[in-house]
Amino acid sequence: MVKKGTWVSIRKTLLEAAERTGRLPEETKKVPLVMWNKGYLAADAEIGDTVTVTTRTGRTQEGILEEAEPHWELGYGNFVPELLRIGDDARKMLFGGDDK
Repeated sequence: MVKKGTWVSIRKTLLEAAERTGRLPEETKKVPLVMWNKGYLAADAEIGDTVTVTTRTGRTQEGILEEAEPHWELGYGNFVPELLRIGDDARKMLFGGDDK
């Protein structure tokens, strides 16, 4: 149970694939147009319920409850050894150093 007032993310389908314009790339035409939004939950609910939220700007939005207390999960990929040397190489080029 997600409690009223919790910061949540919601999803709302604005247009089904069949309702989209024909002037789109083929890959885009095949999928619905979906909006994601975040806000404060207006009433207790379960994940997957249709809910109402109030956004940070005070707008009221309705959609399917996706996640409670959403956060960024950023990743910058795998370790790249060349990137480790860039700073050292740049310093040598800009300020001189050993040419080994």
